[in-house]
Amino acid sequence: MENNSDLMPNLVAEIRQLLLEARQSVLKQVNTLMVQTYFEIGKRIVEQEQQGNQQAGYGTYLLETLSVELSKEFGKGFSKRNLELIRKFYLCYRIAKSPISQSISWTHYLHLMRISDENERAFYEIETIAGNWSVRELSRNINSALYTRLALSKDKQKVRELASKGQLIEQPADAIKDPYILEFLDLPEHYTYSETELEQALIDKLEHFLLELGKGFTFVGRQVRFTFDEEHFRVDLVFYNRLLRCFVLIDLKIGKLKHQDLGQMQMYVNYYDRFEKTEDENPTIGIVLCKDKKDTLVEITLPKNNNQIFASRYLTIIPSKEELKALVERKE
Repeated sequence: MENNSDLMPNLVAEIRQLLLEARQSVLKQVNTLMVQTYFEIGKRIVEQEQQGNQQAGYGTYLLETLSVELSKEFGKGFSKRNLELIRKFYLCYRIAKSPISQSISWTHYLHLMRISDENERAFYEIETIAGNWSVRELSRNINSALYTRLALSKDKQKVRELASKGQLIEQPADAIKDPYILEFLDLPEHYTYSETELEQALIDKLEHFLLELGKGFTFVGRQVRFTFDEEHFRVDLVFYNRLLRCFVLIDLKIGKLKHQDLGQMQMYVNYYDRFEKTEDENPTIGIVLCKDKKDTLVEITLPKNNNQIFASRYLTIIPSKEELKALVERKE
């Protein structure tokens, strides 16, 4: 007969899992109810303001009075500032492109409401739900202008799709950003570092780098070696994209891109296509990640129908949207 003491750890683990799942379910239900209630409160505030819109300062008076009365009974959470946010929540989402989500917390919505452009706000909401982004991840993607970086490289139809469907990964170019924002490395803009140090910093912050790479990426290895004709070669970073079903090779360059860098990546990609990928996998993608590049050099070096080799810049600080737009649109 099995010792009862041997069964106890399993029983404790099972019950613990049940309790954690129940707790998460309760928290989700409470959050959903709270968000829906805030929407209704905001609606009533706006409707009351509209009834008294002929009175100067009526809106301020209404919020101040509500704050005092609600705080008496319900305590913290109903300051005038919070009521202003609840009012703004209703105004933002009464004509939103998507209904209020049960998967997004009030704190998520506080970040989303800071975005004035409805298409941009809808994109981040879709991606938050699809990627199960934490508040930190949402904030980081907003601050690094993910939507702007994707939108600037797309035509009007594709930009509309961002707002209605989020980021779609259907072909290699869909998975590529230019530039990549690596502010999480905490490397000063004009700091001198080697490619090895840059690689190590990315490995140390791999979770952050995967978030910046985007959907479907999994890490395979660093300094991955392959050999032919008795010569050894190493790919800085190797990933696999589950959505595109292909290897993604990344070579790091701390200076300006040279045509030799693209030639080297072409060789890496050719090797992986011929000796590593299986018949049911798609062609390998290669990304040369560099500090600076000339787009004309890239266009002339690579074939016209290229859809495997890409050169992207990286930034170690988050630029303003104006700086980012100028960077993306710059042709040299």
